Amino acid sequence: MSNHRPKSGKKIGSMEIVSRGLDRRYGAERRFRFMGVAALVTSIVFLSLLFINIIGTGYSAFQQTFVKLDVNFDPHMVSAEDPASANYPGLIKKAMRSLFPEVKKRRDKRKLYSLVSTGASFQLQKIVESDPTVIGTRQSVWVPADDEVDMLMKGHVDRNVPETERRLKDVQIQWIDRLIEQGRLKKSFNTIFFTSGDSRNPELAGILGAVVGSFYTLLVTLALSFPAGVATAVYLEEFAPKNRWTDIIEVNINNLAAVPSIVFGLLGLAVFINFFGFPRSSPLVGGLVLSLMTLPTIIIASRASLQSVPPSIRDAALALGASRVQMVVHHVLPLALPGMLTGTIIGMARALGETAPLLMIGMVAFIVDIPSNIIDPASVLPVQIYLWSDSPERGFLERMSAAIMVLLVFLMVMNLVAVILRKRFERRW
Repeated sequence: MSNHRPKSGKKIGSMEIVSRGLDRRYGAERRFRFMGVAALVTSIVFLSLLFINIIGTGYSAFQQTFVKLDVNFDPHMVSAEDPASANYPGLIKKAMRSLFPEVKKRRDKRKLYSLVSTGASFQLQKIVESDPTVIGTRQSVWVPADDEVDMLMKGHVDRNVPETERRLKDVQIQWIDRLIEQGRLKKSFNTIFFTSGDSRNPELAGILGAVVGSFYTLLVTLALSFPAGVATAVYLEEFAPKNRWTDIIEVNINNLAAVPSIVFGLLGLAVFINFFGFPRSSPLVGGLVLSLMTLPTIIIASRASLQSVPPSIRDAALALGASRVQMVVHHVLPLALPGMLTGTIIGMARALGETAPLLMIGMVAFIVDIPSNIIDPASVLPVQIYLWSDSPERGFLERMSAAIMVLLVFLMVMNLVAVILRKRFERRW
């Protein structure tokens, strides 16, 4: 009975049968491990390609091209009493004509003036307002160059293609080369990107307005969702009776965590804007919408943290005469708080990267000013990235990638904080 006779007539021992079975199982295990490693390597490769593409496109946005102009602050054109009404564009044009006196035709002059950004006028105005003594003097000022000049300096414009296929004409490239030879063109760190709001001109566009809008939006989200989420989790886990109604509530909470985010945007549009009349495109409405979206995540994470606290902690507190409220507040909640904070930070990180619900409440509007409170019109960083991605200029594509890098840094920092909190305060029972 211990031997098996195959069709060939040769006997096979039981040990050989077991050995063949083990070989098959070990082979299946090796194939399974290989597929797991292959999947991991494939994920890392694609993720690396994504990061390489984003960084390769956006790193140059952290530098900006500037032009050195010798500006004569003519008292006839600039008034100390009313510096805001001065003819600063005229000062820029006069400085450019002094560098290229041979340019006489009106069409050529327009091409010459276009090498300098329109933001140069605002820079001259700030100089006069901060120091009126410059009026009547000649000052060397570094002003931002036009985005096409910036793209040429960064190597994103091919000089060898026909003139009709690029925005910069041959004569403009010759003028740029002369400026480079004279040391009047340089690339410096792009502070404008971090200190300005959105702009129609790529060389003047920045992320400060979107970052401040994201801060106010997350502030409203945190102030609403964290207390409500923790209180809900504590009630459901520690005080609510186990009946049909609590079962229905728990099922709905779990279902809400899987609802597409744009549905919350529709809810915010219908309730907060159309019914209550809250201002559109404001961090207040954005925070309300995102708080509804993050509430299920915070509740689920908080309930899991409460469940991880051993029942012996509760029994010991009650045995010493503490009430249920004292038991929860003084013993259970402090032990579960690190896990609650971790879940909250993860929910905030998800809210920071959301775009669809904010588009529904009007935060897609073009906003230049920096918001000063939660009811001012504002944009957020993901929406700003979306707006720049729809622009045909190469300069906006560059800034879009740089903004993605900044957003990824914020998300990584938030997730790192969550990991540190979990490792630092988590207790294993």
